[in-house]
Amino acid sequence: MTQLNCTQCHTTLTCNVDNISACWCNELPAILPLDTNATSCLCRKCTLNKLSTFLEDIYKQPIKSQIGFAKQFRGSDNLIEGLDYTMQNGYMVFSKWFFLKRGSCCKNGCKNCPYGFKK
Repeated sequence: MTQLNCTQCHTTLTCNVDNISACWCNELPAILPLDTNATSCLCRKCTLNKLSTFLEDIYKQPIKSQIGFAKQFRGSDNLIEGLDYTMQNGYMVFSKWFFLKRGSCCKNGCKNCPYGFKK
């Protein structure tokens, strides 16, 4: 384990560079294109912000393209707070990303439904 500073916000974080498969960041899906210029780690908050910013660009594409991109990330039962859902008043509110990974609309009028279903 190595103590580092987040290259974005400078928060101290622990990185498991000797065993990357045991590092916290390994639980996140590899959504972002590989940054070959990266020289250090980001903290969890900055990493999730970077993922969210990237996904905002995906959401601007036609829905079929969004679903096509998200399809490769289906099958993970590991829900990640700040990516797949947020907690609001003690309830899990699923994100647009969660619904895209699922690949279909339940037609319940969910708050972040990317499919445009309205009750």
